Amino acid sequence: MIRIDVPATSANLGAGFDSLGIALSMHNRVWMEEWDEVDIKSVDGIDIPTDENNLIYWAADHLYKICGKKLPGLKLRQENNIPMARGLGSSSACIVAGILGANRLLGSPLSQSELINLAAKIEGHPDNTSPAISGGLVASAIEGERVYSVSVPVSEKINFAVMIPPFELKTEEARRVLPKMYSREDAVYNLSRSGLMTASLFSGNLENLRVAVQDKIHQPYRSPLIDNCDTVFRMSYEMGSLGTYVSGAGPTIISMIDAADTTFCENIASHLEKRGINGWRVEIMKADPHGAKIYIE
Repeated sequence: MIRIDVPATSANLGAGFDSLGIALSMHNRVWMEEWDEVDIKSVDGIDIPTDENNLIYWAADHLYKICGKKLPGLKLRQENNIPMARGLGSSSACIVAGILGANRLLGSPLSQSELINLAAKIEGHPDNTSPAISGGLVASAIEGERVYSVSVPVSEKINFAVMIPPFELKTEEARRVLPKMYSREDAVYNLSRSGLMTASLFSGNLENLRVAVQDKIHQPYRSPLIDNCDTVFRMSYEMGSLGTYVSGAGPTIISMIDAADTTFCENIASHLEKRGINGWRVEIMKADPHGAKIYIE
């Protein structure tokens, strides 16, 4: 049996819509082996599909078919630490676990770059799947059917305060509210800040982050879908956030903070509660520099 650990991911990082993503130090864990039937269970009580509609199973079967092989069945055990429909790449983690696990079971016929291409094709965009595989901060672009991506490490000066609300927001709904056309000014605004974000996270230039998260492409349209979004943003800056943004399609909100700041998490949680904004889970995470890993058990 093999075990696949896949990190949560945060896409966009403000201005980098559908192009920037980062791997975080929260992981789903999947145990997998070929079996003579479909045997799927959750080890943590989370409700998951236990038939061939399970996304991990589907992705594994898809890779087998690409390689000209028939999947007889799988024994899958899932530990689901990444919350679903919260903008932290839960579906990407399932896709990556499925194709990486299947690739290993078949003797690794696909290279990492081929796996990155396949994962992005399944998901529809590479900003979650690429960092889930490569780790670190990843900038991605699609040309034809190929993903061009580069992973760079994130400065140890920066931590990520991940604020997860007690409600879901489906990606389809969050995409539906976006306009079909943007002005040249808005495009230039985002392009400049996307580049600034990449350089700042890599170099650890903390003073740039508040400008680098600014965005005119998706966050202004999605924030009304997230209850108390404006309040959480405002409070985060009052507590010392270096830059706050909507993670992926939302509803999770992430603040980048100085790694030396040991009080942000406690302070923001306390202030949320005082304002009657209940049920939000606040965790401090680091960037995961490695991405998905496979272990033999």
